[in-house]
Amino acid sequence: MRHDTPTTVDFWFDPTCPWAWLTSRWVLEVARQRPLAIRWHLMSLTVLNEGRTDLPERWHRDLASRLEPVRVCAAAGQKHGPGVLGRLYTELGTRFHLEGAPRERSTYRAALAAAELDPALADEADRDTFDDAVRASHQGAVGRVGTDVGTPVVAVGDVAFFGPVVSPAPLGEAATRLWDGVLAVAATEGFFELKRTRTGKPVLT
Repeated sequence: MRHDTPTTVDFWFDPTCPWAWLTSRWVLEVARQRPLAIRWHLMSLTVLNEGRTDLPERWHRDLASRLEPVRVCAAAGQKHGPGVLGRLYTELGTRFHLEGAPRERSTYRAALAAAELDPALADEADRDTFDDAVRASHQGAVGRVGTDVGTPVVAVGDVAFFGPVVSPAPLGEAATRLWDGVLAVAATEGFFELKRTRTGKPVLT
């Protein structure tokens, strides 16, 4: 089967989520074999979980810090255009998930510089300047799939879904086979959920 017509894929991510990172690397692997046009968008685990009273205090502190790199991404998108989000996500994700770098100003500045963006945008990490833009983008994701999911959210045309949650990220033919299967399942009318318990941590390398 030929796949000559570019397929537009909308991908919503929180840069701090290792599971979203793995899904994003899988989609990029598919894009090396299929003509995909990926549009990157922000969502926020902080926004998704705000107001929850069932989480311990340490989780609320963690969620607060997770908003920082999302704000940096939003600032970059506002200043340089949404087309920069993909490469900034790669630079932030590499540092967070592969190198174990902390969520702090120096990490954001290094990622911005590597993505050839203004390092001063790291100063937006603790400002709410672009929080409305973050919330609007986040709503674009949950408006497609609902609030009882997480990050990432992927949309191909009218078909949108959370995940898939997969570890490690499939490569080669396995990546495209999963892609075709996920789209087939998600496009099935009346299909809502397919899930099993995770048995391990994300395999990032």
